[in-house]
Amino acid sequence: MTKTKHTPVRRTGPAHVTRMDRRAFLATGGAALGATTLGMPRRARAQGRTEISFASASFFGSETFGDLVDSFNESQDRVMVRYLELPPPSSSTEVYQGLVQQLARGNGTPDVFSQDVIWIAGMAAAGWALPLDEFVDDAMTSQYFEGTLAACKWDGKLTALPWFMDTGMMYHRTDLVEKHGGTVPTTWAEMAKMGKAAQEAGDAEFGFVWQGKQAEVLVCDAVEAIASNNGAILSEDGRSSRIGDAEAIEAIQFLHDTINELQISPSDVLSWDEEPSRQVFTNGQSMFLRNWSYVWPIAQDPSVSEVVDKVGAGPLPHFEGGSSASTLGGYQLGMNANTSDRDAAWEFMSWMSAPEQQKRIALNFGLGPSRPALFDDAQINEEQPFMATLRPVFTGATARPVTPEYAKVTLALQSGISKALVNGRVEQEMKALSSQLDGIVG
Repeated sequence: MTKTKHTPVRRTGPAHVTRMDRRAFLATGGAALGATTLGMPRRARAQGRTEISFASASFFGSETFGDLVDSFNESQDRVMVRYLELPPPSSSTEVYQGLVQQLARGNGTPDVFSQDVIWIAGMAAAGWALPLDEFVDDAMTSQYFEGTLAACKWDGKLTALPWFMDTGMMYHRTDLVEKHGGTVPTTWAEMAKMGKAAQEAGDAEFGFVWQGKQAEVLVCDAVEAIASNNGAILSEDGRSSRIGDAEAIEAIQFLHDTINELQISPSDVLSWDEEPSRQVFTNGQSMFLRNWSYVWPIAQDPSVSEVVDKVGAGPLPHFEGGSSASTLGGYQLGMNANTSDRDAAWEFMSWMSAPEQQKRIALNFGLGPSRPALFDDAQINEEQPFMATLRPVFTGATARPVTPEYAKVTLALQSGISKALVNGRVEQEMKALSSQLDGIVG
């Protein structure tokens, strides 16, 4: 593995949370970021090689994606990749806007780009992402997690190549689980019962904390609850709503009831996103927490955590008759439909998604591989023991609604679900939301 000179940069928040408004962006003509960062002149050759460009949000660990690009350039003499560094995912709106502006120009720059999983359908429907079916076969695609692969498809075609992933998961206090049952609960009912017991014994102020803020993360929490009850937000073809179905209504009702009936969650969760809920858990106030993988290293840091060595993590619970579901996050690779160097672009992006690079990203960035086999890797098991336990979580990864209208869909979901959680008229609000979604995607 290539050694680097970079100092580790600690990630202090989730890297996938996105809220975008494409209409507002296009109306303003795009951010200056796109013009200044991506709009550089393009050369056809670099030292006798085919030159292409790669644009990606900045993820930091013990190295950067620029180091990965350097390694590719040094590994062969056919293709030279120019790295166009975008802001980190915490500024995902700017990342999205910069990509949209450049791809819409149709000049082929960037040739390859990384994209949040929820952008894939929109990029493909707009004709900006090239279908990759000519480059892949079943033997290759079978090496990725099914959930990630499904999220990389639009209209039956593979329009993105799986790269790295993150998913929602359930954190628990190992000491309190041992005291109040001994076995990590697998159903929502079991979790609620155990959390309530810990509350009543005075061992935890709250049984369960999650994210109910009217934001993208609320959609993530809802996707998990609904899918774990064999429900869905949209139909499989993405052209009609299912959030008015009984399974979805029951799931949202449960989230409401954690606050109002079961009283294992504080009403404050309705204003919380990831960090406030994480802080409550690492302060030792809650028995269970739904959150993302970034929480683990913070929970083990004695300078900020009161629960060091008392935390476990695993798949989220499910309803009776259902199965655990975790919202899929992460960034995947796309090829510009207007690139003039398809073979060079594919050589680079397939190299970036290969097992060796995914392993390097797992070890040096702490980002989950999209290849199940890497979770059996001895070095990952030794150096990233927490990640090595996440295979069953990633196996249950579920995509958010796959639709080119996602920007409109997510805003409708955030508003409709938030109303239901506040006023308690869950069935009424979900029926109204279903009609609204039908109008958007139908």
